[in-house]
Amino acid sequence: MKLENEYLLLEIAESGAEVTRIYDKGMDTEILWNADPTYWKRHSPILFPNVGRTWNNTVKIDGVQYPTCQHGFARDSEFVCTETTDTRASFVLRATEETKKVYPYEFELTVIYVLRGKEVDVEWQVKNPGGQTSGNEGRMYFTIGGHPAFRFAKAGETKADYMLKFPGMEELTYILLDPASGTGVPETTYKLKLEDEMCPVTEEMFEKDALVFDHHQIEEVWLCRKDGSPYVGMRCPGFENYGIWSVKGAPFVCLEPWAGRCDNRGFDEDISHKPGINSVTAGETFSRKYTIVVA
Repeated sequence: MKLENEYLLLEIAESGAEVTRIYDKGMDTEILWNADPTYWKRHSPILFPNVGRTWNNTVKIDGVQYPTCQHGFARDSEFVCTETTDTRASFVLRATEETKKVYPYEFELTVIYVLRGKEVDVEWQVKNPGGQTSGNEGRMYFTIGGHPAFRFAKAGETKADYMLKFPGMEELTYILLDPASGTGVPETTYKLKLEDEMCPVTEEMFEKDALVFDHHQIEEVWLCRKDGSPYVGMRCPGFENYGIWSVKGAPFVCLEPWAGRCDNRGFDEDISHKPGINSVTAGETFSRKYTIVVA
């Protein structure tokens, strides 16, 4: 599946409804990571119905424990394309008997991509059609997130050639993940100090996995060249959580808008009590949108 205008070319797979290519025609540059498994085998997966890991890789829903996998099953599921034009495409994933073995809700996840100039809108719509096998007074609970990996513009470039810019910000607070469980450790926070809204990208930054930002701190972020000129950015108002991640030696950085995130370390309560959880009642639809901007 391709979307194309005079500036950009997008390729999208029905598997995972994942954007697999963003090509800048003017710069003759591949913007999105190529999924080289040497570092990471994905491009831009959709994380649903859970972002990150749950405690002990299980989730409790109405007193019943269900197994989970990191980042949920949507990224490995076959979506159905429901609309396509030169600059717009929609995909849908619905509950099946297989998904109900790990997530006992009826659900309908729609992903919409819109290409506008040098911008790509990504919208998620999570609908609760009702009729789930679980109770919770008809509410359906979930987290959802994006995970696009932006590759460096030129062969041979490293993290040292790039900066991160957070417009309007002087300092950010983040937490790290417990390496044993992959869950959050919110009781220990760290400061990301900025100079002129920017900080360098370093290998050391990701030695303990992702940086996790809570409390609606990030509404816009840019991956910039070392001289401060913008390369690719993201606008993401309304997102409670955000992740920034890479792999040692990898020539990419992931900018990840999340509506909800991994469990906190030791969380073993019902999903309805999880901090930052999203919910929709029967007939309701939850939506979030972020925009990728190529400079």
